[in-house]
Amino acid sequence: MPKLLIVEDEPSVAQILTDKFQSEKFTVLRSHNGEEGLKMALKNKPDIILLDLIMPKMDGLTMLKKLREDKWGKNAQVIVLTNLSDGASIEAAMKDGVYDFLVKADWKIGDLVKKVKEKLGLKK
Repeated sequence: MPKLLIVEDEPSVAQILTDKFQSEKFTVLRSHNGEEGLKMALKNKPDIILLDLIMPKMDGLTMLKKLREDKWGKNAQVIVLTNLSDGASIEAAMKDGVYDFLVKADWKIGDLVKKVKEKLGLKK
């Protein structure tokens, strides 16, 4: 089973994502801030990380930068999910090697699952 880490501070969004990915046979880990998310990522080495940008304690871009400093983390698969759609945030995330940058209001959960499976090379 592929392992997914959701780093999201909004409980309802995290729960919807958890339920959907568990129904798709993923092992789901959850964190509600970047600080905890970074620790969980380095300890559990998930196959892919869904990362929010605006969070308490440590924002997503800071977590991403710190993740990329780690030997394992520099190649970790990350998809950014956020309400931010400004160019600077997108540019910073892409520079730190995210697979995709999705604005929450623009995506449907089925499309997100498809994108994650595609990135992991899983059958649709």
